[in-house]
Amino acid sequence: MTFNSQSIIHDIRKELDKLIDFVSGEPAQTATADHIERTLFREMLKLGAKLLLLFFVIRSQQCSHEPIQMEDGQELPYHGEKKRDYLSIFGKIPFWRPYFYAKGAPGCSPLDAELSLGADRYSDFLREMLEYLGVHVAYNKAAEILERFLGIGLSTRVLQEMIGEDTIDVKAFYAQKPAPVPSTEAEILVIQADGKGVPLVLETPAEPPVRLGKGQKRGRKKEAIVTTVYTIGCIPRTPEQVVASFFQQDQRSEPKPRPLKRVTPQNKHIWATLDGKDLALDRLAKQVAARQGRHILHKVALCDGCAALQTRIETRFPDFNLILDFVHANEYLWKVANSLLGEDSEQRTAWVADRTLQILSGKTEHVIAEFRSRAQEQPCTVAQRETLTKTANYFERNLPYLDYPTYLRNGWPIASGVIEGACRHFVKDRFELSGMRWSQNGAESLLHLRAVAENDDWDEYHDLRRRHRHARLYELPFPEQCYLEDQALDLEALSNSSSGSDYAPLPVMTTTTINSISGQIALAA
Repeated sequence: MTFNSQSIIHDIRKELDKLIDFVSGEPAQTATADHIERTLFREMLKLGAKLLLLFFVIRSQQCSHEPIQMEDGQELPYHGEKKRDYLSIFGKIPFWRPYFYAKGAPGCSPLDAELSLGADRYSDFLREMLEYLGVHVAYNKAAEILERFLGIGLSTRVLQEMIGEDTIDVKAFYAQKPAPVPSTEAEILVIQADGKGVPLVLETPAEPPVRLGKGQKRGRKKEAIVTTVYTIGCIPRTPEQVVASFFQQDQRSEPKPRPLKRVTPQNKHIWATLDGKDLALDRLAKQVAARQGRHILHKVALCDGCAALQTRIETRFPDFNLILDFVHANEYLWKVANSLLGEDSEQRTAWVADRTLQILSGKTEHVIAEFRSRAQEQPCTVAQRETLTKTANYFERNLPYLDYPTYLRNGWPIASGVIEGACRHFVKDRFELSGMRWSQNGAESLLHLRAVAENDDWDEYHDLRRRHRHARLYELPFPEQCYLEDQALDLEALSNSSSGSDYAPLPVMTTTTINSISGQIALAA
């Protein structure tokens, strides 16, 4: 079955006239805006399907039917019109295009290359829409949204496969992406790294028991290493200013601390991987190398107290000043306060604020001595002694990274809010929804595509992805694009055309061009 372009054009014009009557006729005078909008949306989807079908029909009519010369000298004659389904945002659109075939040789449809179609039936626009939803919400919810508003029902398995296929170029994309221009950067280059667990399904599970035993789990967690690099401006400040801001203390008392100036990270780049700390930091090192320059005056690395990360950061980034995340250190003080004073005590905030000021003022050793002394005093419960000793050990081990007076005087950041927020938002909020379990490959693919979205590289990445896919499938230059805003749509010429004869024919592919794709395009009907 094939379609006639003039018949489709006639139907489109009838539909347009009906829509004009719908919004301007007598029934519309008493209709609600909601009724008109919803109906128009449904009808425009139908109209879009007909317009897209018209596009396919005209392009198919313009294709040459001359035999294709193979590289080995064999000819592929025109065999007939072969059907292909195209699932777009407007729904499924079947169309027929010329197919060339000879016994013993792979057949091909050159129009597939001209249209840069993928290897399956899904349109790029539909893929990107569904994938963008899947990046932010659960796959079943993404599929539900698509079906609710576009009437297209796809399974979560299809979305998983799409994301797996469409993330193979993410690393290549970032490898070729140029570093931010120095004029958009600030003077401090900052790196951060942290880990967050992702629940994985067991790769080779045994026969699942009817009921799990004590301590048994159906899956396990694997640490995703989240890294970020950005620049930020210097803000010199005092320990008192930091404490007043952090604890939101009443600043009406004298002397009044000077308010802190606000700065924001510039050109922030986030990444996460399940492939381990070493690979994550190796990639971060490449990102850092690309952003070096005379405009960078200071280099800071922020990390929590994870010794494994600290050691690796010091090894790979020896010219960076490693700083213990102030917020993470402050959490240890709250644990001690809860243990000594109780979680309901009104004295906790003042107690923690006082020890925080000591640490920010370079008196961490005094705090360590206090905790060790109190751990030996009576009465002191076993739990209190354990908390005091653990916190004292933590601060003592991290003393090289606690020179907060110098950091504050230089205007350096001392809190890893960027990476903490990334671990929570980038990983936890998406990967730890109720009941979720991931395969490692599936989680890794989603982490990569989520990074593309979070780094605001979505459109740029998918443009490169489409070009790379085209090169892999067809080994031909990517077709030049013509955008609606760059040219007027000549509806009069469209209406007066006869069987497509008024359309300027597209350049016919040369024999050499077709030969290069003839062995690669054999899509099933």
